[in-house]
Amino acid sequence: MHFEVPKVKLHSLREFAQHYLMIVLSILTALGLEQWIESVHHRHAAEYASARIEAELGDTLRDIQKAIDVDQEHLKPLIAVDKAIIDDVRSGKSDADINQHIRQLNDQVKLGINWPAFSTEAWDVAVANQSASWIDVERLHRFAAAYAAQRDAASWTAHNMTLALDAPRMVDLHTRIGLGKDVDPIEFLTVLQQMINTSNETVGYLEQTSLPIKAALAKQGQ
Repeated sequence: MHFEVPKVKLHSLREFAQHYLMIVLSILTALGLEQWIESVHHRHAAEYASARIEAELGDTLRDIQKAIDVDQEHLKPLIAVDKAIIDDVRSGKSDADINQHIRQLNDQVKLGINWPAFSTEAWDVAVANQSASWIDVERLHRFAAAYAAQRDAASWTAHNMTLALDAPRMVDLHTRIGLGKDVDPIEFLTVLQQMINTSNETVGYLEQTSLPIKAALAKQGQ
């Protein structure tokens, strides 16, 4: 069997090379354009997610500060009442006289501790749709630390804080005092101390929780 190599003119080879090069360039251009479009999409998604996260963290930070302000305001009369009744006990006043004093000061005793609601919707969405993975690494780490601090604080609220408070006992004493009934002064002081100590711990915990949130919201270079 005989094969004869076809003869191709030089200008045909040149045309083929040009045509081939155009195809290669078209493919490379298309791939580059696709990568550019994907990069732009990722950048916009990251910017949108970051803006929503920062807005959410900003709201949380404001709520934290409001809770701190209210708790600290409620602490002032609690501390004043605690000191007044301790002075009565130490001075040897009778339980009847101390109870009369407690009833006079009862309106200053505010039961309850303010605590912000920690929102995580923006962060959860960014993680779910993977836009979080396109955020700048350093910025992402700051966001993650802020939300981790919120989770720790929420866990502390649900468990540790409730262990330090005997809420039914507080309500019982508050109700009896409001009805003009006598209470044990030492029991009253014990409940009051629980409230004061837990409020102080709560304020301190909220202040610590706010630090990584402030860091997450700080502009780079500041």
